Amino acid sequence: MVTTEEPLSGLLEIPLPPPVPYTPQTVGWVFFGLFLVAAICYAGWRWRRWRAANRYRLAASDRLQALEALLADPARRGEALAAIPPLVKQTALSFLPRPEIAGLSNNDWLVFLDRTYPPGGFAQGPGRLLPRLAYGTPADLALIPISEVTDLLSLVRRWITHHHARV
Repeated sequence: MVTTEEPLSGLLEIPLPPPVPYTPQTVGWVFFGLFLVAAICYAGWRWRRWRAANRYRLAASDRLQALEALLADPARRGEALAAIPPLVKQTALSFLPRPEIAGLSNNDWLVFLDRTYPPGGFAQGPGRLLPRLAYGTPADLALIPISEVTDLLSLVRRWITHHHARV
């Protein structure tokens, strides 16, 4: 026997389940979210404090880079060399009290710089040039070999980047 009725006409549509909500279902997720937001805010606050505390390093690095550009000009080489010791002194004054540093000169200054930078290099290495640069005449500064100046600039750059205030 053949029926003329459509065989699927009596079927009903299957009801779909309600959509899954995107909101957390337990209180623990709310606390975790609040903790996460607080941790991100704290990390941002610490990063901003760190950047503000180390802004002097960036300024000193920029000034050292400008002095390196001046060293390429033979007419201004003496001026650039004479500006290196004040740059180091100003950088040190940025992170330690003035009475501790202002009176230091010659070997005492170099020993102090060695204490703020673990590898040393000031009293025994290329840093020995700093007093000569600070107190030398332009004619005297012109006689310093460029290799010694390059070593000193490398040391000063590392000191600016990695020195510490624990003395």
